[in-house]
Amino acid sequence: MQVKLLRIFYVLSFLSIVFLLLNLNNVKTNNNKQITSLKDTAIIKTEKNVSHLYEVKAVKLPQQMEFAGESVPLNQLDVQERLDRELLVNTYWQSNGLLLMKRANKFFPLLEPLLKKHGLPDDFKYLCVAESALIQVPSYKGAAGYWHFMPRTGKEYGLEVNSNVDERYNLELSTKVAAEYLKKAKNKFGSWTLAAAAYNAGGGRISKRLKEQKVTNYYDLLLNPETGRYVFRILALKEIMSNPKKYGFVFDQEDLYTFPKVKEILVDYPIPDLADFAKQYNITYKELKLVNPWLRETKLNNNSKKEYTIKIPIH
Repeated sequence: MQVKLLRIFYVLSFLSIVFLLLNLNNVKTNNNKQITSLKDTAIIKTEKNVSHLYEVKAVKLPQQMEFAGESVPLNQLDVQERLDRELLVNTYWQSNGLLLMKRANKFFPLLEPLLKKHGLPDDFKYLCVAESALIQVPSYKGAAGYWHFMPRTGKEYGLEVNSNVDERYNLELSTKVAAEYLKKAKNKFGSWTLAAAAYNAGGGRISKRLKEQKVTNYYDLLLNPETGRYVFRILALKEIMSNPKKYGFVFDQEDLYTFPKVKEILVDYPIPDLADFAKQYNITYKELKLVNPWLRETKLNNNSKKEYTIKIPIH
């Protein structure tokens, strides 16, 4: 009997040890799984350092493009890459892009009929955007106004440019001058695209590069980085601003800027105080200057009795 009890004791002891070992193994396995799970969680958490909803996607190039009726050779690999760069830059600089669209709603209705009147293709409104972003901030080189003329160029084409009056800031007059310049370049180079490039680099430089490289169009030219990007930036602005939703820009019509209604008066005399002049029409000096940015001081000298057209906002 004692021997039998001893055998039972040994069997139970053996089973207890086996059970203990199995339990320890399960604990280890579960711990390993937990560690693995924690590692997986850490990996998931470090996959994105931004919202899981945020993605930066490559843009797809259009199947075909043209500028002022002239086809863009998208079959060329370098052309694809250069256009892709400008599409990416202008798509993902979202605040700037949205501001351009808001301003375009304000100025394109004024600009488009002027382009038509002066014989320029409608696509040149995007060159105007590329130049000035439709704001009155001069470049570091001194180019100013909607079309960013240098002072010398503006004067050569008949614009008044001085500390009192700067007609580079007059949309009507500066658009007329831009049209003259661009049509002259088009006649010289036989291409609106080359005319646009010449607007940036100068006609002499474009002529020299065409001769040196023995080619006849912009897309075959090797140019300095600024002019090499210039037309592609215009193309990207055209594509994105013409198809805002395609590039992720969402807005309602009431979000866009508008130009105030105005009446025009002719002035052929000096105005010693523009603030007093504005009060005569029940507007403020600020309101007067916002629609007449070519008036650069608080007075209009006009010693020559020149006739100016001044816009007056209508409330």
